[in-house]
Amino acid sequence: MQLVRLDLLHLDTAAALLELQRRAYRVEAELIGFEGIPPLHETLEELRRCGETFLGACDDERLIGAISWRYDGTTIDIHRLVVDPDAFRRGVGSALLGAALAAEPAAIRAVVQTGADNAPAGARSTSERDSSARRTLCSKVAFAWPASSSASADPRK
Repeated sequence: MQLVRLDLLHLDTAAALLELQRRAYRVEAELIGFEGIPPLHETLEELRRCGETFLGACDDERLIGAISWRYDGTTIDIHRLVVDPDAFRRGVGSALLGAALAAEPAAIRAVVQTGADNAPAGARSTSERDSSARRTLCSKVAFAWPASSSASADPRK
């Protein structure tokens, strides 16, 4: 798996991301019983104009996961974390989250939200808390992360 910066100005990249997020958010919509998740209904142009920073996870030239965020100088706000359902439980989401956090080393806080009934995300937040972490992620889903990242690629390039 390779982590790469996604440039949504490239139409093929944006289209692949849109397809991926629809597949991933369809699973979440079924889990939480809510079809109104905004990325499920987002157009290609809305996605391309969202103003978020994107990283993608690729496996054999195929986009299998993506994360996006905005950074305001102190807080990294995770907007999307999507994994192709065919790649669930392979560490894709964890790798993307670690790389996004590593991409903003000056962040002192991070925020991510998910539906309250998204059991996989809730279970993950409980199992990944680490009181020795140097930063704390505050939200419905609380993560902590270590001071160093094991990401395989520098996402800032």
